[in-house]
Amino acid sequence: MSGAVERLEAEADIRQLVARYAVCLDRRDLDGLVDLFVPDVRVGRGVVGRDALREAFAAQLAPLGVTVLNTGTHQIDLDLAAGAASGHVYCKAEIQDGDRWIHQAIRYDDDYRRVEGRWLFLRRNHRLFYGAEVGRNPLALAPANWPEHHTGTGTLPHEEPTWQAFHGSDGEPAE
Repeated sequence: MSGAVERLEAEADIRQLVARYAVCLDRRDLDGLVDLFVPDVRVGRGVVGRDALREAFAAQLAPLGVTVLNTGTHQIDLDLAAGAASGHVYCKAEIQDGDRWIHQAIRYDDDYRRVEGRWLFLRRNHRLFYGAEVGRNPLALAPANWPEHHTGTGTLPHEEPTWQAFHGSDGEPAE
């Protein structure tokens, strides 16, 4: 394979990794989410591994309701010979925090590693430009019953099996 093709494939794989992160987080698919990281991911001082990362994500996400991560600008620096890369990903997030609806502008500073032919996160650092409360929580609206109405609440993410497993039937995080 030519170097140019290998570079394009690596960049496409890393962009899909970032997209999968956003989808898994929004769906509360914690198994899928931690599988995007290297097996020996460092979670804290002396704390490593996907099990520890799963616990950390569960604790961070438990107080939140719906999240919508929308990734955009993605700059990637590759070192194909080393099977490593780094990058910056810009993200706009919408977050349900109790009765509040928050908008955030985020930059993720990432390090990636190729493990057994698969690009994974080695490290992901969430950097915040801002977070601001929006005047009206869209989840407090009446159901849209799409396509009947263009405004109102929809069915996502509540109909996702991973969301239901995370939050339980009563909407609270499952034990």
